[in-house]
Amino acid sequence: MSDPFRARLASADRHLARDPVMRRLIARHGPCGLECRRWSPYEALTRAIAHQQLNGRAAQTILGRFVALFGDRRFPGPAEVLAAHPARLRSAGFSRAKVRAIKDIARHALARTVPTRRLAGRLGDEEIIERLVAIRGVGRWTVEMLLIFTLGRPDILPVDDFGVREGYRRAYGTRLRPTPKALRRLGERWKPYRSVAAWYLWRAASEPREVRKKRPV
Repeated sequence: MSDPFRARLASADRHLARDPVMRRLIARHGPCGLECRRWSPYEALTRAIAHQQLNGRAAQTILGRFVALFGDRRFPGPAEVLAAHPARLRSAGFSRAKVRAIKDIARHALARTVPTRRLAGRLGDEEIIERLVAIRGVGRWTVEMLLIFTLGRPDILPVDDFGVREGYRRAYGTRLRPTPKALRRLGERWKPYRSVAAWYLWRAASEPREVRKKRPV
């Protein structure tokens, strides 16, 4: 992780600490450990499709077979994937629906609908979301994960994410999880670092009950 990125995370923690609940989460979990992968958006989307409805180990196994189909250790490019026969891709373990989605990602990558990292740097968050949700199998949540974990966008709040909503319920002590609409409104206080706030809410969602009851001295 680059020093500028670490500096931005430190600024985010200082900003979020103005919220007493976030301050407690920061005290329990330490500095934000958000990291960005150096994948291209095309590769990130293809990997996301592979992971849909599978556990991490199974998805990684299928991805390994997928890469091996092309006789190289590097991730196959969109032209290679588009030229591959669907049955060949199916042999890696993908369902028919996932093969269609992966080929559609490749098609849109060649058409530049899926931006390169360089082009993505010139596009706003919503513009990227609007471009990518037109692709088969790619929804808003998938693009939000790309924005956070691949492109390092600091101000993304995935309000439809169960873990984020459950993390809010546990951290803020509400009886019910907030609706996506309510969480979007509640999250205004965390701007311009809502991605980091989401990272802490994911941490809160995974805390054991006894840890959640503790309060820093």
